[in-house]
Amino acid sequence: MLKIRKAVPDDAGALARLSRDGMGYEYDTEKTKENLKTALGKDYECVLVAELDGNTVGYIHACDYCLLFSEKFVNVLGISVDPTLTRQGIGRALMTAVEEWARTRKAVGVRLVSGEARIGAHAFYEKCGYKSNKTQKNFKKIF
Repeated sequence: MLKIRKAVPDDAGALARLSRDGMGYEYDTEKTKENLKTALGKDYECVLVAELDGNTVGYIHACDYCLLFSEKFVNVLGISVDPTLTRQGIGRALMTAVEEWARTRKAVGVRLVSGEARIGAHAFYEKCGYKSNKTQKNFKKIF
């Protein structure tokens, strides 16, 4: 049976694996644990995990998204499901859970960005009722 729960620091190894396998982000488990602890200590961030038969099979990370020119949204920072378990409702359960969290935060909705090449993810978001409203470029300056 699928269970959605709040993440705990001991989930870091599974979250690092899911980030790598599901999204292609290779990141050190200890650094993931540090970042997770920081996120869990903030009331404006939410990290939820999906468990199936006691195994962590997905996660979602979201936070408040407040702009001067818009109503408050919740921003999905990352969502990943074990690639061997897609199309089983895990991602949808995670999205539904974060939407419920957004409502408790008095957000008007949920937003997210998704890489241009992630066509399958785009189809999933559309099936969940999300609509794309623009194309953007992502700029970074690394120090």
